[in-house]
Amino acid sequence: MAKSRFEYVKQFERDNLLLPETFIVIRLDGRGFHKFTDHYNFVKPNDIRALKLANAAALNVTRQIKDVLVAFGESDEYSFILRKECDLFNRRESKLVSTFVSTYTAHYVQLWPKFFPNTPLEIKHMPTFDGRAVVYPNLQTVKDYLSWRYVDTHINNLYNTTFWNLVLKGGMTTKEAEQRLMGTLSSDKNEILFSEFQINYNNEPEIFKKGSLIFKGEVLHVDVYNTIDTYFNEYDS
Repeated sequence: MAKSRFEYVKQFERDNLLLPETFIVIRLDGRGFHKFTDHYNFVKPNDIRALKLANAAALNVTRQIKDVLVAFGESDEYSFILRKECDLFNRRESKLVSTFVSTYTAHYVQLWPKFFPNTPLEIKHMPTFDGRAVVYPNLQTVKDYLSWRYVDTHINNLYNTTFWNLVLKGGMTTKEAEQRLMGTLSSDKNEILFSEFQINYNNEPEIFKKGSLIFKGEVLHVDVYNTIDTYFNEYDS
């Protein structure tokens, strides 16, 4: 490559190399998705089309990037766990994060018409995602990470299911619904759903309650907290 007197600017570049022999988690989040989902009239509290779209995009990512062990998604968030031997881009954080963000976003946009055939994307309202990379020292910590995201899925979905039923079916304003749910326990929310809206939360779709786990090319909706060992029993920590 030809050199020039301007090449000195490269000295300002800095690479953050992620620690070797550690598991890497790349977590993607929808950017400004509250406004995005409102603009495209997503069904509240869960839009099955959007969840299936996210799963399809993430599945394509795992097919392209072979270092992904498992991936877990909920709402507008997806986590990709990379094996500790991963040496993609020499473990440069910026390269890894930007690759996952751009690859996932590209598939999300490309697959959008399949799941929202009557709702074309508009230039001023395109889906965008941000990302971060975190390293974890051992397999147990990775399992705890996935359990954390799984439990978070349940907590958020129970709240959102109750909240939106109070608003959409109960006639409350969003502020009134927030006040009604303030300080409530899971049992209280279950009781509100059952007694006021005849909804047994246990019968809600598994994808809503448990999120989506991608393992060996399959999208599963399982109790990650109690079955996590199953998905790593072939991996030598």
